[in-house]
Amino acid sequence: MDKIDLSTVYRGYIACLNKQDWLQLGQFVHEDVHYNDQRIGLSGYRAMLERDFSEIPDLYFNIHLLISDSLCVASRLGFVCTPKGIFLGLPVHGKKVSFTENVFYQFREGRIEQVWSVIDKAAIEAQL
Repeated sequence: MDKIDLSTVYRGYIACLNKQDWLQLGQFVHEDVHYNDQRIGLSGYRAMLERDFSEIPDLYFNIHLLISDSLCVASRLGFVCTPKGIFLGLPVHGKKVSFTENVFYQFREGRIEQVWSVIDKAAIEAQL
């Protein structure tokens, strides 16, 4: 079996998100995906992302750091965006904020099956 380069797959996944190409999401995300240890499935994952883009119209994923091995990817993502209203329980209301997200992915069959995400909420609080 050919070895899958997860860093290349992950970069394709991020490009898919930034294009909001939801029809291709299943190419990168497993049907049985879990987010922070909760099974949400591909449809729930897509709904979560669509909601994020609806609430943050200028959302764009920037890879700051990417580490991968044969089963997992660790990434530090950077964001500079303007959430429309309440974001992470904070009254952002259209103010431009910058923050990072540390996220870990476990892959199965070349697609994301587990996602563990921590967003730097304190960085947003400091800007409000």
